[in-house]
Amino acid sequence: MNPLVLDTHIDIRWPETPDWLSETGQCVDLPKMRRGGMSAAVFIAYVGQGARDHAGHAAAGARAEAMLRHIRARADGTAARFCATPDELEASFAAGIPAVLSAVENGYAMGHDLGRIAQWRRLGAIYLTLTHDGHNALADSARPRRNLNDSETEHGGLSALGRAAIAEMNRVGLMLDCSHVSKAGMMQAAELSRTPIAVTHTACAALCAHPRNLDDEQLDMIRAVGGVAQITAVASFLKPAGPGGVTQASVADLVDHVEHAIRRIGLDHVGISSDFDGGGSVAGWSSAAETPNITAELMKRGYGAREIGLLWSGNVLRVWRQVLRGAA
Repeated sequence: MNPLVLDTHIDIRWPETPDWLSETGQCVDLPKMRRGGMSAAVFIAYVGQGARDHAGHAAAGARAEAMLRHIRARADGTAARFCATPDELEASFAAGIPAVLSAVENGYAMGHDLGRIAQWRRLGAIYLTLTHDGHNALADSARPRRNLNDSETEHGGLSALGRAAIAEMNRVGLMLDCSHVSKAGMMQAAELSRTPIAVTHTACAALCAHPRNLDDEQLDMIRAVGGVAQITAVASFLKPAGPGGVTQASVADLVDHVEHAIRRIGLDHVGISSDFDGGGSVAGWSSAAETPNITAELMKRGYGAREIGLLWSGNVLRVWRQVLRGAA
């Protein structure tokens, strides 16, 4: 079995970024991807929430753009290819060349400038995560930041600017990622978007009551709009904390969440991601090199090549293609 393995959410160290072409202390670098059969990785231009003023937004926008340019430069076309469309990704996989993709995490980097959305797409980004921890000008976060004086809710979900940003994302073909977004914001975004949404790194609240997880009503909404929920390897999303506040989770725990989502909304709306180098790591999948352990656990539970292919990439590629077809 040799599925196209697409990990939809991997952070990078910034601004001091080690040479990813050689073995590093990061969970993901090119040698680890090759050893683990990870065909493609979406590397993230992450911007933490900060002050919502002109200087804060300008700095965040500059950081996101610099990170997108760096991620694109990781691929020389020989050792790895940069891909901005599903067809490019599938061609890279067919050629046996690892693929590099990019995305922006936290709409805070947009400030109030809707023009940044088209710019990010031109730089090759495939999705935008509306928020991170802390409310921004677009939407409420699932985890308000008290140190930034966040109230429990600010916009009641999406703001007017957030609604305009979703319309612009639909227009330019940028996938809408509702990870980190409050339940109200996620439900509103799913209803508003002309194309299916993704939740690129999450888990199931029915198995672990974490504010970043999706409850069954949210999962149902993902199915209703044809979207996809990517179950991720963050231990605290998968299991409650144990003695001493330490959470220990395994590949089996991750696949338990995958199976809950499949039972609830069907195989076609579920996928897998790591959140490596951003907090993701479980026993048995602590780096890209251990990726075959996920496939082995799925096979042990009776999943075949078609199902495993959909979970690793097929479902996300379907959503991505629908987003691109829906673009003006």
